[in-house]
Amino acid sequence: MAQVVSRGQVTGSRRLGLLPMEPTSFVGRTTDLAAITALLRTTRMVTITGPGGVGKSRTSLCAAEMATEQYRDGAWWADLSAVTDPARVAGAAAAALGIPGDDGARAAALPGHLRGKQLLLVLDTCEHLVDACAAFADTVLRTAPGVTLLATSRQPLDAAGEHTYPLLPLPADGDAVELFAARAAAVVPGFAVTAQNRADVVRLCQRLDGNPLALELAAVRLRALPLSELAGQLESGISTLTVSRRGTTPRQQTLRAAVDWSYQLCTPQEQALWQRLAVFGETFDVSGAEQVCAGGPLPREQVLHALIGLVDKSVVVRDGADRSRYRLPAALREFGAAALAEADAATRFLGRLTAWSLTLAADFDQRFRSGAADAELAAAFRRLHREYGNITPALDWALAPTDPPGTVLAGAEGAEGTVATRRRGIDLAARLYSYWQLSGQLHEGRRWLDRVASLFPEAAPEHGWALGARGQLAAFQGDPAAALADITGSIRLAADRDAEPAARDYLRLSLACSFAGHRAQALAAAERARQRLAGGGQRPLRVGLEVQLAHLHQLAGQVDEALACCERGLALLREPALPGRDRRLRGYLQLIAGLALLQRPGQEQAAARALRRALSAAHRLGDVTGAAYAVEALAWLAARRDQPERAAWLLGAADQLWARTGRRLSGIAPLEESRQGAVKAARRSLGDQRYAAAYAHGSTLSQQAVAAEATDPAELTDERESPVGDTRERGGADPAAGAADSVTGSLTRREREIAGLVASGLSNREIAARLFISKRTVDAHVDHIFSKLEISSRVQLTVLLRDPAKRAYAARS
Repeated sequence: MAQVVSRGQVTGSRRLGLLPMEPTSFVGRTTDLAAITALLRTTRMVTITGPGGVGKSRTSLCAAEMATEQYRDGAWWADLSAVTDPARVAGAAAAALGIPGDDGARAAALPGHLRGKQLLLVLDTCEHLVDACAAFADTVLRTAPGVTLLATSRQPLDAAGEHTYPLLPLPADGDAVELFAARAAAVVPGFAVTAQNRADVVRLCQRLDGNPLALELAAVRLRALPLSELAGQLESGISTLTVSRRGTTPRQQTLRAAVDWSYQLCTPQEQALWQRLAVFGETFDVSGAEQVCAGGPLPREQVLHALIGLVDKSVVVRDGADRSRYRLPAALREFGAAALAEADAATRFLGRLTAWSLTLAADFDQRFRSGAADAELAAAFRRLHREYGNITPALDWALAPTDPPGTVLAGAEGAEGTVATRRRGIDLAARLYSYWQLSGQLHEGRRWLDRVASLFPEAAPEHGWALGARGQLAAFQGDPAAALADITGSIRLAADRDAEPAARDYLRLSLACSFAGHRAQALAAAERARQRLAGGGQRPLRVGLEVQLAHLHQLAGQVDEALACCERGLALLREPALPGRDRRLRGYLQLIAGLALLQRPGQEQAAARALRRALSAAHRLGDVTGAAYAVEALAWLAARRDQPERAAWLLGAADQLWARTGRRLSGIAPLEESRQGAVKAARRSLGDQRYAAAYAHGSTLSQQAVAAEATDPAELTDERESPVGDTRERGGADPAAGAADSVTGSLTRREREIAGLVASGLSNREIAARLFISKRTVDAHVDHIFSKLEISSRVQLTVLLRDPAKRAYAARS
């Protein structure tokens, strides 16, 4: 029988209604409630859908209370969670409406009871009775025109006229925090979210996906655990939330029960897919699901059908940022992983995940090394970057530590399958090495190379490779001590190595020494690399040697020597079919040339061109470290050219990139000195407040926006473009236009464009929107225009552009 809890007589215009009493306060969901109540005013059936524990029942109850005024005969509640026989749905609803008799009599009397009524009937928990509830709804909507239905279900009922409202988890940094604080205060008197503990609360809410049931169960755990410890425990799994809530339906007493309820509602194919999807670490797409999860009772052509079923049942959710991708919430992923392990299938599908990850990494690595077109390479990079969160579980599984280190791959123990798995993991790490460098995930790369090194005996060549690769990442990250230790260790372990890998390690040693400020040692290492490359070939390494020497010379202020190295390196690259790594080397040669030219007065335009090319190359390849260096240098150039606002926002943009890679400027002292000089110059010109505002603006820009605005030639230089040709050659062009060109000849192309828009009457904000640049940038341009034309107002600029002959008048007005 349906559970009915009376609220008693309702005062005001409402009649008697039966709604459950709320045991605790309702938190958040303001937008959801407004949307649901608006739907109830315009449609006769609304179904609130969502995963278990998301708060469908509580939200529907609150919405019903808010909407009761619309219904002459009130709002009524029918809890169907205990109904197991589909034939009893009508009887249970009739019982909730107070109709007397047994189920059969109530069901028979229901149509007559509802006829002429104007009421809201809530059908709570319909997911296990979908077909019966849909049939019941169809009957009611046809025979009782004054009745509105509000249902809750983990999947739509697909009834005629149904409007579904998906209820999402609470925002982890918003309503979820408020809910946790309220429930925690009930458990631990005096608990409050403060500046000191907010980070732990937000971390906990994120780990629990903002699921209200999980948050309430976690709050109960505060009786036994401090907040920081609870948040830490949940990082390793949410199965610790075993506490139950008394006085609720069995499916809501524990998180496990809520999830198991959903699992039992799934078909065997949906259950199989649920288990297998648990191997993914983050969001996935249909293609990934088909390639990793198909097999056995779930053929590939059925994966999409099963996925749609899981989405309908609120097990799998679509990603809010990219609707082509899906994810399993944390609690459901852990449940699926446990079920996969119980089915003894975890090894099989983790192996398939590893094979799929290796395909993605190898595709990018091959394109990067073989000279794929920019668009093709960028697409491969974006796909690898998008799927990287799913690749890390494959790395973790395939590179599982051994005890003692190196024993499995040395053949001391372990089955042949284990050795093959480790080999695939090592191959995966090798294929990801370029990605880690380009994406700026230097710490991430070092972490996995630690794991690779631990799998081999120290004498193994693979151990030496891992040390050398890890050392190069450490150098770029600004950790010279670790870099030198790793690289010298790699050289020592492979003294008899072939010329190419030996040359590579000496180049790495030169890099680490130069970053550490050890110029003599860096030059010596570069010379050893040159000796091993004397036989010719290995163009990338020979170009790398020129990059390294150019960098050493520019750090020492030897501009001519640095530029000569850059030219030799660029000459080596003037061959067809340049691979992606050669494009990266070209970008670094342009970067170093720009840094060298910055040291020579009067070469600002040439420096700007080189740095612009360096940034463009880095952006096309997704090279975060290269982009950070180029943006830094462009900021220094702006400061030197007395463009303080531009310098400030570029410094902010650079710091955002450095935060993704590690230590700013790789810890190179001379470069940091140049940066501090630019900071002081910009701050002195702008003042602390304007500098902070411009810096903050730059720190919020996307890398694409930074690249687009920072590489605009008109933004970078004061290159004087020739005025438009003689008007007599253009056949009747307006003579005033030529005169205007002569007046504005001191302006850059972008400044002339902005001046024309100002004269047309647009505001700075409107100009910014039209040109897709920031308002602050437009403000700076307008200031420069006024200064160059020796005017001080928009009116003067308009007069001057319309009639250059009135220049004297404009100056006076």
